Amino acid sequence: MKGEKAPDFTLPDERRETHYLSDYAGKWVLLYFYPKDDTSGCTKEACALRDTAMEYEKSDVVVLGVSKDSSESHEDFISKYKLPFTLLSDEDKKVIKLYGADGGLMTKRISYLIDPDGVIEKVYAKIDPEKHAEEVLADVEAFR
Repeated sequence: MKGEKAPDFTLPDERRETHYLSDYAGKWVLLYFYPKDDTSGCTKEACALRDTAMEYEKSDVVVLGVSKDSSESHEDFISKYKLPFTLLSDEDKKVIKLYGADGGLMTKRISYLIDPDGVIEKVYAKIDPEKHAEEVLADVEAFR
């Protein structure tokens, strides 16, 4: 998918508000897929993104997390860990499948860095949950 236009989608967030990928045209987007709210690896990844949120904002990068958890589950996860970014609910796994993140019972941990023109600049298929946030920031700077 690298070098291809990122497929648009429509998903609800933790407040049940609808988001389209096309809403973020003109911005860098980290679209990250993860298995389950409030589990060890997913919490480490989300908290690392939380802890670098100021750098993401300065770099004009929007962070969107996607899992098959419900909006209610996302709302609790965000509240518990004070996550400053949007989590999208894909309960029917349509977008998860579209982006190759379907791992059967569990969603694969995979991320896509999408440039301001909507093109996938990088696919992260092997992710260290604690280091991923810094890796993406370094890549955004390198691509500019």
